[in-house]
Amino acid sequence: MESRKDLVWKIARLGTPLIVGQLGLVFQSFADTMMVGQYGTMELSASGFVSNIFNLAIFFLLGISFGTTPVVGALFSRGDYRGTARALRESLLVNIAAGVLVSLVLTVLYVNVDRLGQPVELLPLIRPYFLAQLASVPFMAAFNSMKQFSDALGRTRTPMYIMLTSNVLNVVLNYMLIFGVAGFPEMGLLGAGIATLIARAFMPIAMSVVLMSQSYKAYVRPDNLHENGTLPASRFSLRGNNVTRLGMVHLTMVGLPIAIQLCLEASSFNIAALFMGWLGAIPLAAHQVMGTISTLCFQVLYGIGGAASILVSQYRGRNDWTMLNRTVKTAYVMTLGCSLVMTTIITIFFSPLASLFTTSESVVNTLYAILPCFMVYQLGDCTQILFANVLRGIEAVKRMMLYAFIAYIIVSLPLSYLFAFVLDKGAAGVWWGMPFGLTTAGLLFWWEYRKARKT
Repeated sequence: MESRKDLVWKIARLGTPLIVGQLGLVFQSFADTMMVGQYGTMELSASGFVSNIFNLAIFFLLGISFGTTPVVGALFSRGDYRGTARALRESLLVNIAAGVLVSLVLTVLYVNVDRLGQPVELLPLIRPYFLAQLASVPFMAAFNSMKQFSDALGRTRTPMYIMLTSNVLNVVLNYMLIFGVAGFPEMGLLGAGIATLIARAFMPIAMSVVLMSQSYKAYVRPDNLHENGTLPASRFSLRGNNVTRLGMVHLTMVGLPIAIQLCLEASSFNIAALFMGWLGAIPLAAHQVMGTISTLCFQVLYGIGGAASILVSQYRGRNDWTMLNRTVKTAYVMTLGCSLVMTTIITIFFSPLASLFTTSESVVNTLYAILPCFMVYQLGDCTQILFANVLRGIEAVKRMMLYAFIAYIIVSLPLSYLFAFVLDKGAAGVWWGMPFGLTTAGLLFWWEYRKARKT
């Protein structure tokens, strides 16, 4: 049996690339916003509107892809490499189909974008940027599938390198296409959209090349190996007798509850932003800043939770519940420890940190009012992130939709409204609803894990 120290090392080794990759996406988002904002206020407004529409689509597709991890992780742990190859093909088909479906829904929104209440002067900026984002959706879905496949094998570094390269490519193309540098035409917001499209298209192409390499041969094409272990000249194909409808349905039934759970969580934060907007521009600005700070903490906790999900799926595949339970306990202590360290650092350096985002004294004062809420909800956030990932790892996801609805829609949002508007606590009141929702989600996910462990 592995020692606690070995488990900590394994979680850190798997989780660090997940954290770095996600922080790269945060950095890319910062860079996009800064460059578009420097180009023009109208462009920034149009970009924000389109991004808000696409955020739910991104969370939905990410959730669908999360169904790949426990399936592939269990097959890999049993040495069933024909199974991993089949699961990869099935996952690609499921995720690309989901990407096409989401694209169709977004196309309907695009056709009716003039009916969504946006200023008329923004529509010429919104429409081309919307189309560029829309074209990138299938690429994003395909990469999600391949990334989760690689993660489930315990190879989290490969997707990280590809994501970081894509981030750099996006930033460079943004600069050239938005402002018209190095002989490129000045395209403004459309240039940012094209840069995102190219960067997102790069990721599945690069990942495909990696999956066809020697290092992945045993997991992707086990039937195509020569006796000496080398690969023939044939290429990877989605077509094959080993792809089953049952496997695709299973992946969908695992991924869909996760997708809905993520969308409900994201929606609760979006509605909280709406509440802040009702309170005025200052609270809304403070909400955006604190949301950005909390996102940085979330990415670290997500990395630990994602690593735990990978190990849990592998131990479940071997039916080793002793190590599975030790992994869960170790990962939970790690999330609590990291959260305590990050919260302490943010609290100590909150004043200079806030000054990086705003020079408004009113916004800073509102941030200080929100800070205690941010500190309190860390325990609930740690619990819900860790046990949500554990449930994904053991494929106990059916009730996650219900638990998320209870926590985020029935508990969190009404309390935020009550504290903010009925009890007149303002911006801090909106945020005080969040610890109750996150803690409720964490306890319900933990309870579901306890039930699954007993059975």
